[in-house]
Amino acid sequence: MSDVLIIGGGIAGLTTAHELLRQGATVTLLERDRCGQESSWAGAGILSPLLPWDYPDPVTLLTRLSNRLYPAFIDALRTETAIDPEYQASGMLVLNGQSGEAEARLEKARLHAAEVWCARFGFSLNRVRSHKIAPALSRDEPALWLPDVCQVRNPRLLQALIRGVELRGGDIVEHTEVARWNIAQGRIQSVGTSQGKEYAATNYIVAAGAWSRRLLREHALKLDIWPVRGQILLFKAQPGLLNAIVLQEPDKFYLIPRRDGFVLAGSTLEDVGFDKCPTAEAREMLLAKARALVPELSPEMVAVHWAGLRPGSPGNVPIIDRHPVISNLYLNSGHYRYGVTMATGSARLLSNILSSRPQPIDARPYRWPA
Repeated sequence: MSDVLIIGGGIAGLTTAHELLRQGATVTLLERDRCGQESSWAGAGILSPLLPWDYPDPVTLLTRLSNRLYPAFIDALRTETAIDPEYQASGMLVLNGQSGEAEARLEKARLHAAEVWCARFGFSLNRVRSHKIAPALSRDEPALWLPDVCQVRNPRLLQALIRGVELRGGDIVEHTEVARWNIAQGRIQSVGTSQGKEYAATNYIVAAGAWSRRLLREHALKLDIWPVRGQILLFKAQPGLLNAIVLQEPDKFYLIPRRDGFVLAGSTLEDVGFDKCPTAEAREMLLAKARALVPELSPEMVAVHWAGLRPGSPGNVPIIDRHPVISNLYLNSGHYRYGVTMATGSARLLSNILSSRPQPIDARPYRWPA
């Protein structure tokens, strides 16, 4: 019997498993399909909220904690597995994309808010002309430059995590869906799976992303997590076309360059339930926005179009906590757009709850709503 049974093999579940194994726990992880194939794989890998000054403090504090933990986390994974997750500080260029007197007044107020936020949290912010950072852009305009924003390549990070968990002795069981909770005296005794097998552990963690509420059923209580579809295009461009993340402020449309020339363009936010099929309409919309920013990104360069389901939550604030009633059940879910961004900090908070260690930040905003 393992110390911990984790349900969900995305970024939250795998990072939590890696952290617990690092601390000496025995871990079994159950995944209903294949590990790292849902929204964790489909996301963009920006290690910052898209306009960090637009979010509440719980989002800021958790992402800043994760940013502090990421370098050592990546170094450990790279050393353990020989897989490079392509973690790098590429910076983020923020474009206003609006004109007119009213928009100029609004932009001045937003710029002030951004500078106040950056000063408060020690975040570098510079005013630049956009062509200084990204000459391939169609327009040269005033922009904000955040040089410290990092990115990671999601599929490679997930590959490294799966391998790292296995190398540390974690037991990963794929194609195994939890179908039943066996509860007695306020504790989970075991879980039953769709294959008819039962798994028992001392503690249980749900890290099932958009499926968390469905999985917990009546035990979810007032948990507010729902699926949000996001669609992304991947262009195959020449390396060096873009060297920085580009974010268009009004609609939060982004372009993210990878080292080998691939460029991600995204994304949509769609309330369509558990439908994760890409649509022709979204493809055309994303293509038009990408070409408006970088004309060289032609339709012929589109390599892949995909969709994933994010775990939506109020204010993008996840739940990282013990169940209010079931004493050995925990949750690490609801990260919305920022599962990869918050992964290391969330795993640290949850492992500290399990081991009764002091927290590096105030963990009360991430409590399970009863």
